Amino acid sequence: MKTNIMESHMAQPNTPENETSHSPTGKILTGIIFLVGIGAFIYFDLGQYLSLESLKANRDFLLAYTESNYALAVAVFILVYILQTTFSLPGGAILTLTGGFLFGSVMGTVIVNIGATAGATLAFLAARYLLRDWVERKFGNRLGPIQAGFAKNAFSYLMTLRLIPAFPFFLVNLVSGLTRVKLGTYMLATSLGIIPGSFVFAFAGRQLGSINSLGEIASPPVLLAFTLLGLLALMPMAYRKWTHTSSDSSESTENQSSHSNEKT
Repeated sequence: MKTNIMESHMAQPNTPENETSHSPTGKILTGIIFLVGIGAFIYFDLGQYLSLESLKANRDFLLAYTESNYALAVAVFILVYILQTTFSLPGGAILTLTGGFLFGSVMGTVIVNIGATAGATLAFLAARYLLRDWVERKFGNRLGPIQAGFAKNAFSYLMTLRLIPAFPFFLVNLVSGLTRVKLGTYMLATSLGIIPGSFVFAFAGRQLGSINSLGEIASPPVLLAFTLLGLLALMPMAYRKWTHTSSDSSESTENQSSHSNEKT
């Protein structure tokens, strides 16, 4: 009887039911934030700037504006990044490159981290309070492995997903809202986990921003930036191979142990 009860409980989604059913204020607040965010994105037509071509075309203007209005440029950039991340819009990589291009590798990483963490948190809250049914319908076949990982150790697993992007960033944001992970744990793991990837892209953006001619593409800093980007892209494959090898090794050890017990 106990086994059946435990299995039934484990089969249910790891969603904080009490929060979703008894927090109308949270639903209303999240809904307002979403409406304001979508309205701002459409009104200012920010989508046109989320491309490498646009970045190159407006390079001089962006640099001049940032130099003369640094604080405002930082605030606008963070706002745009929050909107992009919250609504899972394309252009995250371009924005991070832009952050490095405008603010430098280190400061760009810090500014990107603020925007990405805030946006990911809003997406997390939206999934928890508003979009649970839609997320389950849309990504139901991909939820199992992620939820199983959260059940073992939420902080460590989320850190791994952020450091090694085996799953899309936006998907982790949404699925996390369906689990029992605490908001503080989610924010801390996200903020720490995205630092390496953000720095790689910001560094690359800084180097790309300094290119004035095709001949400068072969300079050591630019080549190093592209090398880091390549290594970052290979991390998911290396992670999958490592986890597969670890799983096979664990199964082999269990089989040997079982076989040894049978002999005794």
